[in-house]
Amino acid sequence: MAVERGAARPILLVIAAATLLAGTLDILDAFTFWGVTRAVPPERILHAIASGLLGKAAFQGGTATAALGLFLHYFIMSVMAALYVLAARRLPVLARRPLLMGLAYGAATYVVMNHVVLPLSAVGPAAAFAWPRFINNLGAHLVLVGVPIALVARWGQGRRT
Repeated sequence: MAVERGAARPILLVIAAATLLAGTLDILDAFTFWGVTRAVPPERILHAIASGLLGKAAFQGGTATAALGLFLHYFIMSVMAALYVLAARRLPVLARRPLLMGLAYGAATYVVMNHVVLPLSAVGPAAAFAWPRFINNLGAHLVLVGVPIALVARWGQGRRT
């Protein structure tokens, strides 16, 4: 499908691009952070994501459970991306100021994930506070989730004259 120069791109394309970019950056950050700091293999991280739905039983799963975790990760990211992209179509400042608005949105996604989504999931009680995990988690939401989603939303608007 050709897009006329300067025209807004199809909304589903923009949401998909934002989901793939932010979702991939975020999961690679998780693989790197937990792999380096605790030698946790990627499959175990994906099991941890699946545990939001399956509880502790997810850690007994194999490849299929890891695939479920990866699906859930991208599904949640697609909701985050869709909310921002749709809002940016109605509130142009979200696309005009992608760095500032993206950082703000990243902070909002951090709060919602850690104080709404995770407590409502089957993950279980939160781990004790740890500065390295907090800094990485907040930083990832700010820089690897919020900003990329905002930049893709801006790209999706097409050129403004």
